[in-house]
Amino acid sequence: MDSNPSSAETAPGSIYVSSAVTNAAKILVVGHFAVGKTTFIGSLSEITPLRTEEKMTQASLHIDDLRGVTDKTTTTVALDFGRLTLSDELVLYLFGTPGQQRFMQLWEDMARGALGALLLVDPARLEETFPVIDLVERYGLEYAIAVNSFEAGRVYDEAEVREALDLLPDTPVVYCDARDRQSSAHALIALVRHLLTRAA
Repeated sequence: MDSNPSSAETAPGSIYVSSAVTNAAKILVVGHFAVGKTTFIGSLSEITPLRTEEKMTQASLHIDDLRGVTDKTTTTVALDFGRLTLSDELVLYLFGTPGQQRFMQLWEDMARGALGALLLVDPARLEETFPVIDLVERYGLEYAIAVNSFEAGRVYDEAEVREALDLLPDTPVVYCDARDRQSSAHALIALVRHLLTRAA
């Protein structure tokens, strides 16, 4: 597998997939509220991402937990969508799910046909990850954990993350900065490799 996303023939910003591509896969980018899903897809997508972000209003103040993310002013209300040509033969369609409980009804449709999920985790709010893990497992999706370390703070090692989230031994855990293309690509490739291993 070519691990360099920039090697694809599709020009950045092109709306068309290269004619050489023979396989496509739907990947969910999931995680709790304000974990960096929109930023992650935006850092990777070779097309202008589709975003359904809306400005947060006073009505959401007592619903959405803004602890640790007080500078957040918008939120995804339906989905994010992006595309990444991973190799000459494989293109990934990335669907970002909203993180709030009130949007969970969208999961059933979004999970349909998905090959797997990359689950973004904020190391400062690990406890908020459990409802998302429950949903991923409910829909039978294979997944990998990507610890989004874009904010300064305590760094948890892999063993601590595994123990805190009660992960199976073969669930990949990688670290990334959702703002950085290469870092995000590394996390996504870890998921794809995991999926290929599980399918073998």
